[in-house]
Amino acid sequence: MKGFSKILKVTLASLLLINFSCSDDDGPDMPENMESNVVEAAQATSSLSTLVAALQKADESTNNNFVTNLSDETAVYTVLAPSNDAFANLLNRLDGFDSLDDFNSQQLQDLLATILSYHVVSGTAVTSAQLTDGSSVETIQGESLAVGVGSNVTFTDAAGETATVTEADVIVSNGVVHIIDKVVLPQAAIDALEGVLLNSITDLAIDTPTLSNLVAALQAANGDLPTVLAGEGPFTVFAPTDNAFAAFLEANDYENLAAVPVDVLTQVLLNHVVTGTNLSTDLTTGYVSTLATSGPEDAALSMFINTADGVVLNGGLTNGGAAVTSSDIKASNGIVHIVDGVIALPNIVNHAVANPDLTELVGSLTADGNTTFTNLLSDAMTDFTVFAPVNSAFTSFENPNMNDINDILSNHVISGTAAFEANLSNSYANTAATNTDGDALSIYINTDDGVKLNGTSTVAAADIVATNGVIHAVDTVIDLPTVVTFATADPNFSSLVGALTAEGQPDFVSTLSTANGTTPAPFTVFAPINDAFNALTEVPSGDALTAVLNHHVISESNIVSGDLSDGLVSPATLEGDTLTFSIDGSNVTITDGSGNMDIGIIAVDVQAANGVIHAINKVMIPDTTN
Repeated sequence: MKGFSKILKVTLASLLLINFSCSDDDGPDMPENMESNVVEAAQATSSLSTLVAALQKADESTNNNFVTNLSDETAVYTVLAPSNDAFANLLNRLDGFDSLDDFNSQQLQDLLATILSYHVVSGTAVTSAQLTDGSSVETIQGESLAVGVGSNVTFTDAAGETATVTEADVIVSNGVVHIIDKVVLPQAAIDALEGVLLNSITDLAIDTPTLSNLVAALQAANGDLPTVLAGEGPFTVFAPTDNAFAAFLEANDYENLAAVPVDVLTQVLLNHVVTGTNLSTDLTTGYVSTLATSGPEDAALSMFINTADGVVLNGGLTNGGAAVTSSDIKASNGIVHIVDGVIALPNIVNHAVANPDLTELVGSLTADGNTTFTNLLSDAMTDFTVFAPVNSAFTSFENPNMNDINDILSNHVISGTAAFEANLSNSYANTAATNTDGDALSIYINTDDGVKLNGTSTVAAADIVATNGVIHAVDTVIDLPTVVTFATADPNFSSLVGALTAEGQPDFVSTLSTANGTTPAPFTVFAPINDAFNALTEVPSGDALTAVLNHHVISESNIVSGDLSDGLVSPATLEGDTLTFSIDGSNVTITDGSGNMDIGIIAVDVQAANGVIHAINKVMIPDTTN
């Protein structure tokens, strides 16, 4: 056991109280056919294995004889039996105690006996039906437990802590056992454990002078928050000092805590709390979720922890974050780390700046004093989905098509929605990038194996949640798409790609990859899905296939769905024939060169930088007579 330096004072009187005794008149009053006594029943119950170990540990002192006494068939007892979880909770509350092995001296074993004897009533077997609300029971330790009877039976100890009965009325040969969810403590043990028995996080904050503003903020924000942080947890709390709160109020033009809107203050405070007991040695560089639910769809906000140099949260003070100045303050229900700033609710820009693996992205976004992206992605009124390339993605990106970097960066942003990984599916979305006509470029999301974008970039870390959207870190820069990009990325077009690249065909890939503004781009492509090819009696080959494929492409035109009208005749396809469009409500059909009139457009406006794709349900056939 480490750090237990305070001398524990257990009086002789309290030690004498642990000796079990009952008069000759105190014979067992339970059914005679019960075969197991208290100890045997506990040994046979897996959830009471720590209790059995505690009885044995206490008996290592020559002053105690728990196992023998509780096995006595001539006695009768009512035993409140703490579960394994209850003992684990007690050990968490004792600074320096990691296991029962830390009760490693006679003095400590006698202290353990004092605690255990507070769980035993001698001379009677009291069932839950015999207990009344507001009454008390006298334990063999000498102190009483207050009884509560409502939806559950409870026992409240000298510290005001309440244990709830989780399984009542386990009848044994020498009494009755009630399983409880907390180890109760008598005043004698509380006094002996002074300086070792940990407070809850709330009590710890109240007892720490430099955290008075935190306590006031908890009370001002939400009356339930102090109670929550006094609950079982466990929690890890990054606690801002009084100076941190003063700086927060000044920076946000609040006269005092009362001036901060309650909902805002509540979320800010919850943004300092994560679940679990996280010592400084447990913290690693990466993201955790806080209890703040200010993300889109009330999602929990992410916090970036950087342990490269101390512990820095969300990029430190200059980025609305903080640094840990004092760590590993143990509480009964978790851990407190003191921080030098109030951690603001992060937007997408805050998260990008905080993560050292996104420095190349941030540098590109802000190059030459550019504020377009930082202004856009700080907008609190719009949700965004950002596919953020990590540093290695930028390092390996050579920009083969010499596209404008701002256009490329825009192609990583979906505006107007926060698309969490669980909600992604094989589908298209519009990005913030546009073609020369102002049409938003599409991005193809494939979730067949992880999440892949436009067939080239894979999501490496998903769902980094900000107040105004979500970030997914990706391993490859997503270049501006051509019509070939979507044809190869979308598995619905695999038959079309096979036809375009069939032996003996022209170099369709090179042609359809022509940059916008260079003849023959842009293109309007009517792309048959796989079922369309499967429906053909025979897929043509050679020149016949070339003619069919050319009949699906119109060059030097970017014809979007809004350009179509009933009776419209298209410009000539690359094959030479025209197409005629019919519109009936939302249905658009095409008449091809050979007069087939039932070709349906089933998906429109898959927009590339050098053209647009419309998916169709049948392969179009040109006029073979001309």
